[in-house]
Amino acid sequence: MPQMATASAPASIGNVGVGYDVLGLAFDAVRDTITARRVDRPGVHLGQVSGLTDSLPAEVHKNCALAAAHALIASQAPGLGVELDIHKGVPMSAGMGGSAASAVAAAAAVNALLETPLETPDLLLHAIEGERVSADPPPWDNVMASLLGGLVIAARLDPPLIRRLPLPEGYACVLFHPNRKIETQMARELLSETVSHAVAVEHGRNLAGFLAGCALGDEALIEAGLQDILVEPQRLPLLPELAGVQSAAIGAGALGCSFSGSGPSVFAWCRAADKTAVRDAMARAFADADCEARAYDAPILSDGVTVERVSDTPVHESLQEKAAS
Repeated sequence: MPQMATASAPASIGNVGVGYDVLGLAFDAVRDTITARRVDRPGVHLGQVSGLTDSLPAEVHKNCALAAAHALIASQAPGLGVELDIHKGVPMSAGMGGSAASAVAAAAAVNALLETPLETPDLLLHAIEGERVSADPPPWDNVMASLLGGLVIAARLDPPLIRRLPLPEGYACVLFHPNRKIETQMARELLSETVSHAVAVEHGRNLAGFLAGCALGDEALIEAGLQDILVEPQRLPLLPELAGVQSAAIGAGALGCSFSGSGPSVFAWCRAADKTAVRDAMARAFADADCEARAYDAPILSDGVTVERVSDTPVHESLQEKAAS
């Protein structure tokens, strides 16, 4: 039986602008990495925390990684004991799917320890339980993208109908993370429960055009559809600089620019050849607004979760190695 396993999961872009709670895009610029070890104590326990933070809650119901691991163990291996080391590479409360990356990586690492591991897509509902820590009901967009990679659609939730979608070649995604934090639950509570008929129709038109453009490799359709008229206008107060950044990105050749998830991060799709120009224009716009922001970029087709290492080393030897280091 495997004694240790390490898995990593990428950041992600929830909604992809036009697909609120329907679309997610893996964004393999940064990853969360989690190592799971068998221990004698049943249940899920927090080990070392490193990376962008050195402190995370040790309670299962307050920690996305622990909650996802707990859900998987309860379903597949009651009585199993694991300890999780968490390395945070994805910023938290940034609109980059930080909670989803932790949940997905934890589920994949623990899954690798099972006598009969589940297939990767079958980890979705367990990882969703990890995401529930950050927002309840939990959004699926970041989780499914971080798990499966690429552009993913949730066509139905019950029973789940999740599919990866085709993506055109020759394009890149640029993302800027302003030095601010926005909690997912708070951003969702800003949204109105009603929408006008005109907005509903136009939003449907944009979503359909965007997805058709991705499937057909039709740049004009992608550009016409990649406009969020449903959610973005309601969240503009969270980042007043967005309008200027969008204008700069579009002026430099971006096909579209919007909030990544609930923000504050902002993403743009562009031709790979225009990536530097778009990134520089967005950087100038943030600087002109006196808003510090960090840039990331990745191909629009990014990988999902990966299991990087599985070891049969006994637990006591692993702990000794950790203590010695």
